[in-house]
Amino acid sequence: MTTETTTEYAARLENGVKTYGGGDAVVHALNGATAEFVRARFTAIMGPSGSGKSTLLHCIAGLDSLTSGSAYIGDIELSSLKDRDLTLLRRERIGFVFQAYNLVPSLTAQENILLPLTIGGEKPDEDWYNQILDIVDLRDRLDHLPSELSGGQQQRVAAARALVSKPEIIFADEPSGNLDSKAGAELLGFMRRVVTEFGQTIVMVTHDPNTAAYADRIIFLEDGVTVDEMMDPTADSVLDKLKSLGG
Repeated sequence: MTTETTTEYAARLENGVKTYGGGDAVVHALNGATAEFVRARFTAIMGPSGSGKSTLLHCIAGLDSLTSGSAYIGDIELSSLKDRDLTLLRRERIGFVFQAYNLVPSLTAQENILLPLTIGGEKPDEDWYNQILDIVDLRDRLDHLPSELSGGQQQRVAAARALVSKPEIIFADEPSGNLDSKAGAELLGFMRRVVTEFGQTIVMVTHDPNTAAYADRIIFLEDGVTVDEMMDPTADSVLDKLKSLGG
């Protein structure tokens, strides 16, 4: 599934609405949110608890569907795809890094990294694969099972897996949330490098100002809508902004 894209945006959301339940129990997770994510940039999504951060990410990534509005990966509007095509798009053009590492416990680190390609019957680009291994510094752990790796090493395996197929965009939901400060800094530094050095596009949900400071840009959500953005953030500037939003 190879479709040429012409837009400068790796992903975007237009008037996104997502509701759960009905009647008195209805929850409006997104209330007409609009956001664009430029290629080769690291964007963080922030806001108070319940502001719709993860819902926005899941809808743009094709993991959940909008109630109304449009979500695009490149030029492709996700609701126009059949289930099989959406699955192919997620596998071939999107990478995911979640707070839970989501590694297959019976596979080695190397087998976990290569899993997206293995499922598609493809071989890795050896040069790219070797660059990834160098950045994540896991060459001496490739034959280890997840249970034999530290949390930081497991998350670096997950990040390498997200990158191995050269996706157009990587979505990360609290990727350093389960890590100690040292392992978290290593992971975020790795993510920063693949944007700066290799032109990767990353969209990351986080609640932490120090984590968000690794990004080029932050968009802020409140009550399911985008309310502001910040370029070249620092931890202090992010903290001040979150206080004004009540988060």
